[in-house]
Amino acid sequence: MKRLGLTIVTAFTALAFLLSGCSAGVINKGGDTTCKEYNGLEDNKQRDAVEKMIKDRKSEEGSNLEVSAVQVSVGAFCKTVGKDSSKISEADLS
Repeated sequence: MKRLGLTIVTAFTALAFLLSGCSAGVINKGGDTTCKEYNGLEDNKQRDAVEKMIKDRKSEEGSNLEVSAVQVSVGAFCKTVGKDSSKISEADLS
């Protein structure tokens, strides 16, 4: 009976590790993130996408002020003229 209990505990532990790893597979696509994806992200994940987009464009990290401003601009773009399939890099940030 002890052996069966140990087998069950081991199986549940393995299942927990497998399931927790599934959510870690989300990839930050930066500027290639679509507006549909962007609008579905939590605020901190939106910020991560914007930070990656800035870093990809400039080859350096943006300041907190720059990231915040771009995040607001991208949010406005995606909620107005951007389509679900538009990439956040299409937002006119000039």
